[in-house]
Amino acid sequence: MTSRWEQGSPIRYPDPDIVSLDPRFERIALGHAAIERIATNCRFTEGPVWFGDTRQLLWSDIPNDRIMRWDEETGAVSVFRRPSHYANGNTRDRQGRLITCEMGSQRLTRTEYDGTITVLAERFEGKRLTGPNDVVVKSDGSIWFSDNGAGIRGNYLGHKGEAELPFRVYRIDGRTGALTVAIDDMARPNGLAFSPDESKLYVVDTPAEPKTTHVYDIVDDGMRAVNGRVFFDTKGWADGIRVDTEGNVWCGFTGGEGEDGVAVFAPDGKLIGRILLPERCANVCFGGAKRNRLFMAASQSVYALYVETQGVLGG
Repeated sequence: MTSRWEQGSPIRYPDPDIVSLDPRFERIALGHAAIERIATNCRFTEGPVWFGDTRQLLWSDIPNDRIMRWDEETGAVSVFRRPSHYANGNTRDRQGRLITCEMGSQRLTRTEYDGTITVLAERFEGKRLTGPNDVVVKSDGSIWFSDNGAGIRGNYLGHKGEAELPFRVYRIDGRTGALTVAIDDMARPNGLAFSPDESKLYVVDTPAEPKTTHVYDIVDDGMRAVNGRVFFDTKGWADGIRVDTEGNVWCGFTGGEGEDGVAVFAPDGKLIGRILLPERCANVCFGGAKRNRLFMAASQSVYALYVETQGVLGG
């Protein structure tokens, strides 16, 4: 049987690939919105980030060493930057500038308004970072990013090399630019996102096994993450994550056929819904004029879906 993605035929509402597992998801899953594939022919997509001022979505196509761009008005897909130094996670700071995790150069960068590149972090205590993976910006201007060596494990997603530092989550102070260790008790920190009130930080841990997602309390005037504990541990695993204004955690998810796509967890850690895709999903972001359109970077393609909630700022 030909799949919906191959034949491109209309989908009868409600979209059968939007699966509610809890009444809390039914309130935010629209019955008359369908999953759309807006771009394809990539090798491994990651790091979607929305630019409302230009009505464009950017995302990383890591093995092709480029950042791609989709125009909401025309649907056109083009190359935004190449080489991208094997860019992975992206976000915007509170001034609207692009923040990028470069796994190939093992640094975190900011793209200025004129297009020039500023290096925000590449070494800690004289040693080279292992390769920033994902990033989020807090309302105080601080930048929090995971550094997990994904780009030095081989030559497909970066350049094979040796780690000089442990895998950690770092924080860059929004006023001083000082780089400090925020979390150092995870095996391989990956996606991360703050709760709506920024009192909690969710962080995905992706060693070989087990892969889990944790939550930390933010203390000391937003300076430190403490009291890490498991937020959810279920079949399959998360990668990149974002949070909506109701506190739900939206996870790019790998679970095999019938579970690949996006998994949505309520603030209490219960799985409440799924968005099923024909590919593994690595990362997500919210965008559109009302921040109510979910963009999903999934292996070779990028998908979009309107939902009845909004993403929090900073992701």
